[in-house]
Parts: sequence; structure tokens; C-alpha cells
Amino acid sequence: MSLARFWWTFGEPVSRRDYLRHGAALVAIKYAGDVGLVALATGRFWTPLDYVHSIPLLLSTKLDGAPAWLMPVLALWTLPFLWAGVTLTLRRALDAGRSAWLTLFFFVPYLNYLLMLVLCLVPSARVAGTRAAGVPVDRPRPYERRLPSALLAIAPGLALGLLMLVLTVTWFERYGLALFFATPFGIGALTAFLFNRRYPASMRETAEVAIMTLAVTTGAAFLLGSEGAICLIMAMPIGLGTGLMGAAFGRCVALRGRGELGPAGLALCALPLAALFEPVAGTGRVLHEVRSSVVIDAAPEAVWSQVIAFPPMPAPAELVFRLGIAYPRYARIEGTGVGATRYCVFSTGPFVEPITAWEPGRRLAFDVTRSPAPLRELTPYAHVVPPHLSGYLQPRRGEFRLVVLPDGRTRLEGSTWYRLRMAPEGYWQLYSDYLIHRIHGQVLEHIKRQSEQLSGKLALQ
Repeated sequence: MSLARFWWTFGEPVSRRDYLRHGAALVAIKYAGDVGLVALATGRFWTPLDYVHSIPLLLSTKLDGAPAWLMPVLALWTLPFLWAGVTLTLRRALDAGRSAWLTLFFFVPYLNYLLMLVLCLVPSARVAGTRAAGVPVDRPRPYERRLPSALLAIAPGLALGLLMLVLTVTWFERYGLALFFATPFGIGALTAFLFNRRYPASMRETAEVAIMTLAVTTGAAFLLGSEGAICLIMAMPIGLGTGLMGAAFGRCVALRGRGELGPAGLALCALPLAALFEPVAGTGRVLHEVRSSVVIDAAPEAVWSQVIAFPPMPAPAELVFRLGIAYPRYARIEGTGVGATRYCVFSTGPFVEPITAWEPGRRLAFDVTRSPAPLRELTPYAHVVPPHLSGYLQPRRGEFRLVVLPDGRTRLEGSTWYRLRMAPEGYWQLYSDYLIHRIHGQVLEHIKRQSEQLSGKLALQ
């Protein structure tokens, strides 16, 4: 418990020796966990040199073809170590007599290594024989009403959020860690700092103001037409979690008597730098597979004709599709055999699927050379098309497999392979896997109904 408090709270100062020792210990624990998870999932050994290689090489050589659970679990495994890095870096900066706002550079690729190296070398500052980063300063403050303080804190947080949205989405066209992690953390930190600077709030009060700021920023993005409701709702859990982390950070800085605005404003430049330095090729290299199946009371011959092309199906009643997620309507095919082209038409447009394997009654495989938007965003305006609807979820190929069961029935298996160009990839994979499973379910159940009806008619004849 003592070690957990030291790693994940703001209580004790951190000397350069402690920063080096505990940082090395956390790296070792994190690496051991990574090795175990990757070995369990893929049977491959993740060496220390893999961290030196580029991110695309690491992902393509170690995680490609891994089971669906691996990347989300790796993302969850990383979170406590990331928070420990924030708390240790903040207290080390204060112990060295530097601004706690330097901690924001912990989120900037490449510069974070330089920051950690410098903090391992800079000696502790001494104030009246004690470390400068000791117990928080409880200096008397004039009491101010909470609401005015909250409103004055929310406005800069809103401005920061909209600025980062324009930089990352409109300018850099990146949906990555800078947008979904560093930005809500910075919003929470700035809001909590300004709020506690004027009003010594509890953590609960601080969290309420931070949540309000994130909600106002989300609402502004929706009303301005830069994002639709569906993707904003999907981003809410990660934004809320990291925003509350930032709120705890900002409150700590304010209550330790570090209320200067200059260092805070300068440190917030770390957020655009995080977007600028974020590796462009860091995502979209892992080929994810989603596999679904259904048992059909019909022979493979009856099922095969529905696999290659199926008639129109009714619009699904599931809520996810009614909210705008693309759903399948019908499939048609031009030609037969390898080289034919299958068109699977969705509510947002057709998938173009050149056939690569044609084994009647057994297997149909195809590439995906063109795909429509994965959803229609819910917005108050017409023709709003956020950049993430084009090319960030990339279906690459698909396959149907027909397995004859001993009782004369057929198990129909469907697989989709896709790449995802949004970070943190493990987080967004949870949504994409779920939605693709739901789409598979619509297609497979429709094929099941059509095949069983066809089989019944053939039996009557």
C-alpha cells in the first residue's frame, strides 16, 4: 500500500534518486507484463529491442494476427503506468524547484524522454532546509463563491478543447492520442487549476467542474458541426477518464501554491506539440479479424447460392443501426469464379469485392477495393462529413466458410479483416469489433432464413 501511494498519489516528494529507481522498476514491471500478454496471445517474444524499433514495425511484426482481446488489454495495462509517470514527474519537477506544468511534456513523443532524463539529473531544491515539493501549502485564501470561479475556469477549458479539435482534426487530420488522451487531460488540468486557484475546492467539486467543461466542449463540437453525435458518444468514456486525471493534476498544482499563470500557459503548448510529433504511421498497421458464425438447417448447396448473392433484407430494428451505423441491404455478383466481382450494398453505399477464392459449397473469399462510410453521423446540419468517416476504418478482405455438420446442417462462418487508423487503437477496436459482429449477425441471419426457406421448397419438390 505504501508503494501504491508513492506511485499513484501526490503526497510525497520525489528525489532524482527515487525518480530513477521507481521509474526503472515501473518500466521493468510494464515490460514483463507486455512480454507475458504478447507471448500468451501470439506465442512470440517481445524483446527490449522491439521498443527501439519504429511503431509500425513493432505492430506489424508482433501484433498482426493477434486475437481481438490483446490490444484492448494492452491499452488497459498501460493506464496505471501512465498515471504513475504523471504523478512521479509532477512531484520530481516540484522537488527540483521547477514548474509542475512541465509534466504536460510527458505526453509529447520524443520530448518526454528528454524531460525524464533531465529530471533524473537535476538536484532537489531546498527551501528552509526542506524540499520544495513537501506537504501541500495550505495558505489562507479569501473565500469566493463557487459558481463564478467555476464559470471563469470553464471558458479557458472550452477554448483549449476547440483549439485542439481544429488542430488535430482539421489541420493535421489525425485521430490519435493527442486528441483523445492529451487534450481531455489538458482540459481537465487547466479547468481544475483555474478553479482551485480562486476557490480551494474539494476533489468532488473539482471533478464536477471538469466534467461540465468536457460536456460543454463536446456540445460545442456538435453544434459547430465538426463532429457528429455518434462518435462523440463513443469518445466520451476515454475523454471523461483522462479528463478526471487531468483535473486531479490541476488541483494538485493549484493547492501546492503554484498559482502562476505564465508557466501554465507555456506548458499548454505541449498539447499542439503532442499532435505535431505523434507518429503518423503509428496506427493502421495491425490487421484485425472479426469472425462470426451461424448454424443453418440446410445443406451447403442451398447455403452457397445465398452466400454469393442474397436478396434485399428489411431494415434492422437494432438501436445501433437506427442511430446511423451502416447496415447491409443486399448483395449481387457479376460473373462467376475467381475474378468475378461481388457488390455488398449497405445503407451508405456498396462494398466492391473482387473474388479471390471460389470453392462452391465450401469457401468464398474476396478483397475489398472500395468501401462506403461506416455510418451516417447524427448532426443538426445536412452534409456534415467528419474526416474519420473516410479511410480511418479500412475493410481489407472477407471470407465465408461453409462447414458440413454431421446432422446434415451447415455452419456458416464469416470473417472480416480490417485496419484501424485511430488511436488508442485498442480502445476503438472495442467499438469496431462489436459493430462488425452486429453487421455479420444481420447478414448471417438473413442468409440462414433464405437458405432454410430454399431448402424447404426443394424438399417439397
